[in-house]
Amino acid sequence: MEWTRAKDRLIGALGMIVLLVVAVVILWWVVSDPAGSGAGPTPSGPGGADPGTEAPADLREGEVWLGDLTLDAGTVVSAGSTLRDVRAVGEDVVTGPEGLVAARLAVAVTVPFDVVADELGGGTEVRPADDGQATVVRTVDALGREVRVTATGTVEVEGGRLVMEPRSIDFGGPGFLSGATAALVRSLVTIEHEIEGLPDGLVLQDVTVQGDGFRADLRGDDVRLLP
Repeated sequence: MEWTRAKDRLIGALGMIVLLVVAVVILWWVVSDPAGSGAGPTPSGPGGADPGTEAPADLREGEVWLGDLTLDAGTVVSAGSTLRDVRAVGEDVVTGPEGLVAARLAVAVTVPFDVVADELGGGTEVRPADDGQATVVRTVDALGREVRVTATGTVEVEGGRLVMEPRSIDFGGPGFLSGATAALVRSLVTIEHEIEGLPDGLVLQDVTVQGDGFRADLRGDDVRLLP
């Protein structure tokens, strides 16, 4: 009797071990991929395509090739501007005696509102508005008087610059006053900002308004990152 019970317990234990092994094999099969299948995330470059995987055949002595390169910086300050949340993604990057050059480079930056406001003049405020627009509030001289102006418009890319030309201008006074003086002050509340502090060769492609500034996307070919 004792031998029978021991045998039953042994068979039960072996059965549990077999079930456990089968469960592990099934789990591994589900969560893994066949070798060489190429599954898994692949970094995307400036054009949305996979970066190159082969170095150029004409790589010279002293040069180093990087298939892709990503650089992030919370703040970039130059003599003329301050940029936030900077992210640069380069493809086909070569470093050597001539510096660091990316065959293709995509950069996303945030231009803070206060940078654009300082460019327009003291006392100017720039802030986000409804429907993805931007608002400029500024005191201007009009017809011999100081007037507080609120101008709102859509932000666009024109000639490689960040531009906001007012669609509405409010002086906080009678309607006829606003209409009569709008043409005089329009240029004073129009944003025409050229993004500085980035390598030459980058061209502004798109800009959107967010809570802390203007989010800009720039792209370029054969961009020299470092001399």
